[in-house]
Amino acid sequence: MLKVGDQFPTFSLPNQNGDIQTSDQLQGKSYVIYFYPKDDTSGCTTEACEFTGASKDFGDVPIFGVSPDSVKSHKKFADKYDLKITLLADEEKSLISACGLWVEKSMYGKKYMGVDRTTFLVDSEGKIQEIWNKVKPAGHAAAVLAITRS
Repeated sequence: MLKVGDQFPTFSLPNQNGDIQTSDQLQGKSYVIYFYPKDDTSGCTTEACEFTGASKDFGDVPIFGVSPDSVKSHKKFADKYDLKITLLADEEKSLISACGLWVEKSMYGKKYMGVDRTTFLVDSEGKIQEIWNKVKPAGHAAAVLAITRS
């Protein structure tokens, strides 16, 4: 499991427009990267819309949402809600797994594998500055913003 002070894993993933986003492109910049289970579900929509609403307040700190959904799914989700953040498609779960976030979950007594909703604030040197685990979507963007401003 990653912890504060660790180097964030390198990545190269397509965004909702099919363009490749790499960690190398972010060298020298702080960024927020959050992991969520599925496009266009209630909690994930709340989280994405709140990050979009606060995106201007983050200034030059880009916000990335990552899920195992496809580029096509991300595009549809981003267009439907006019999202102003970048969604990264991790269909192979390479970054999700590198972050230790592909975990066994349970709902109504049924076990399944899924994404552990988690957010990282990564500093300009690529090190993890803050981690939010087991995130509750409502109000989360404001909590992350408060830390980025401190």
